[in-house]
Amino acid sequence: MSPILELTNVTQRFGGLTAVDDVTLSVMPGEVVGLIGPNGAGKTTLVNVITGVYRGTGTIVFDGQRIEALKPYQISRLGVARTYQVVQPFPEMTALENVMAPATFAHAGVSLTTAREKAAEALDFVGLGAEKDKRASSLTLAGRKRLELAKSLAMEPKVLLLDEVNAGLNPAEIDVAVDLIRRIAARGVTIIIIEHLMKVVMNLCTRIVVLHHGAKIAEGAPDTVTSDPAVIEAYLGNRYAKRAAERAAAAAGGAHG
Repeated sequence: MSPILELTNVTQRFGGLTAVDDVTLSVMPGEVVGLIGPNGAGKTTLVNVITGVYRGTGTIVFDGQRIEALKPYQISRLGVARTYQVVQPFPEMTALENVMAPATFAHAGVSLTTAREKAAEALDFVGLGAEKDKRASSLTLAGRKRLELAKSLAMEPKVLLLDEVNAGLNPAEIDVAVDLIRRIAARGVTIIIIEHLMKVVMNLCTRIVVLHHGAKIAEGAPDTVTSDPAVIEAYLGNRYAKRAAERAAAAAGGAHG
């Protein structure tokens, strides 16, 4: 099986600042990959390079086609969708109208009737079907986050890039969001998720990639990466490592008990 997304020596500079530093990464179809690292590590910048917002150097291959020279709308039409950490729907438009916009423009030749059907289906999937006629400005933060997901799903992506979808949510809302992401993955969508909550990363992801100062410093299974000394020093800290070791020891004790 070939990677659905493959980055080779991807670099993004802003003047003298190297925001993404020679990143090479392969993502297989169906994976849920966590992208973690300190603030300023280059995570969102990397997503912006993948989606064509920034034009870096290196090569990016999506589904067998090089995309690093394409415009954002061209990349999205191929099947790459994303969410934004700061959700900004069209406030005076209804939830349905907000989702119809990407449903209309994601694929050439889509009629308004088809776009409306796709939008309604996406809203139902994320649990906003009953609020489709409400103005986006009236939705809660959790509702606006789900609206953002619905907008992405209406584009029928093969790869979905999620940027801090749980930021600002309470524990109950996070549980709902995690379940929703699992259901999206179960539909065959490959997911790359930027996330600071390690509980979410550990529960969702099949693999973790760690960035620090724009460079990839670790990659692998969640348990392996979170016990890596370089990751502990750069991001997780000794307190997290100690708690993780205590949880592992307790689990092992319970298994033997």
